[in-house]
Amino acid sequence: MSVVQPFRALRPTPESAIRVASVPYDVCSTEEARALVEGNPDSFLHVIRAEIDFPPETDSHGAEVYRKGRENLAALEERGALVREETPSLYLYRQIMNGHAQTGLVGTYSVDEYDSGAIVKHEFTRPDKEADRTAHVTTLGAQTGPVFLTYHASTELKSQVASDQTAAPLFDLTSQDGVQHTLWRVPDPAPYVAAFGSLDFLYIADGHHRSAAASNVRRARVEAGAGPDDASHHFLAVAFPSDEVQILPYNRIVHDLGQRTPESFLEALDGIGTLERDTGPTPESDDAVSVFAAGAWHTLRLTPQADDPVSRLAPSMLQDKVLGPLLGITDPRKDDRISFVGGIRGTAELEARVSRGEGLVAFSMPAVTVAQLIAVADAGQVMPPKSTWFEPKLRSGVLTYVLD
Repeated sequence: MSVVQPFRALRPTPESAIRVASVPYDVCSTEEARALVEGNPDSFLHVIRAEIDFPPETDSHGAEVYRKGRENLAALEERGALVREETPSLYLYRQIMNGHAQTGLVGTYSVDEYDSGAIVKHEFTRPDKEADRTAHVTTLGAQTGPVFLTYHASTELKSQVASDQTAAPLFDLTSQDGVQHTLWRVPDPAPYVAAFGSLDFLYIADGHHRSAAASNVRRARVEAGAGPDDASHHFLAVAFPSDEVQILPYNRIVHDLGQRTPESFLEALDGIGTLERDTGPTPESDDAVSVFAAGAWHTLRLTPQADDPVSRLAPSMLQDKVLGPLLGITDPRKDDRISFVGGIRGTAELEARVSRGEGLVAFSMPAVTVAQLIAVADAGQVMPPKSTWFEPKLRSGVLTYVLD
């Protein structure tokens, strides 16, 4: 059983939506955020990256930054860029990117189910990022960034979604990156509440730190005396059917080969797996990785060290067979000899960076599938670091869940 419930959203007006809706907090640097908000005081980046309203040397995790985010959120509502819904509602949020469409149900989901494992995780969280999101939600008294959930696709739900999308949307905007974002208010939440009640599990696709923060905030509020009706018992999320979720590769660039040259590194790879020279930049199967080195693309085929959902993933095989034993990169999250490039940038970006001398070898990875992600989660395991890149990204500021 999966619980979803309506909520009184804080959302942009149709006229302000294009100005308010912003990229998520974690896909841009402070400098990029400053550039994105230039000339636009209504951008939601003033709420989720409030350090942009301070001098550059300001600590982005300082208490004054979180307080400024709260002030900016209140100011958006005071001047009418954001409005508070009178009635608790559910919403449909559709995104269209390069012809790919995905429609999710926006509501508030159960922290109890997250804590019990019925909302299933597939990665570890970092304490510093978890603390940042916890402080942000606590200070603002609101959840401003939805968690991205997925569930096994349901014919019943697809039919209901298609029916409710025939109504006029609350707003329909196209962001600067060309992605179309359309939001509808659900006329009757009951069919969705009932349909989700028949789902055994929901899966976190993206937003593990926001989910953990929601649990932390709820725990603190309960310890301070909050009752069973407190808003913190639920968290803001958008749930998409598994057959609509799009995962792109998360590619790698290595900056230091130790004593090896790119040419000798390729020779070493030939002894680890099956290396096919002068192929293309895109892997054609789950057991293959494309390698750009010495001015050309090659294909490396690998075999897993064990027969389990994690070991069979290409990022695991690359780590277990190449990055660890051959280069000594044992923790790719902390090693500055490796960097990661989201698949949205394409393989040309990998080739360009190596050709400019910004790396010695690039690895173009196959995309992890949603089925693989769910298999890992169902097995109680975690995905390899930096193995999934979800597109399109959910815009922040489209809907906010106010706790206070």
